[in-house]
Amino acid sequence: MGWKAAQKLIQNWKIVRGDNVMIIRGKDKGETGIIKRVIRSQNRVIVEGKNLVKKHIKQGQGHEGGIFTVEAPLHASNVQVLDPVTGSPCKIGIKYLEDGTKVRVSRGQGTSGSIIPRPEILKIRTTPRPTVAGPKDTPMNLVWEKTYDAKTGKGMPDL
Repeated sequence: MGWKAAQKLIQNWKIVRGDNVMIIRGKDKGETGIIKRVIRSQNRVIVEGKNLVKKHIKQGQGHEGGIFTVEAPLHASNVQVLDPVTGSPCKIGIKYLEDGTKVRVSRGQGTSGSIIPRPEILKIRTTPRPTVAGPKDTPMNLVWEKTYDAKTGKGMPDL
């Protein structure tokens, strides 16, 4: 889309792909949608079916040209996650439960303070994990041989 790289990148992202968000600024203000993609290098997000723009695409080999409607990226500060209980936009805080698990909670005035669950789409991997050892993988027998054992001191590097 021709965006410049962001001057100051967001370090701790609280919005993730699959979150239900409300657009709080721009031409689609007040509308809700689901995050389709997060572009961290530009501090931007793409919301499904929102912020639609016309894009002129030249005809090329293997595809047809014309005027298409595409979703343009929004700045991350222009969207807020919806509180699962009240349905209103809220800020996100981090909390640790008694068992030590890290969860996202809703913060701000008029929010319930409830846990915002991680979207199910994040559990689906786009590329499957390799099951067969590749040419650059270390064989398991060599791993067990080189691994440090605290009781016997075996595997300790020479310092």
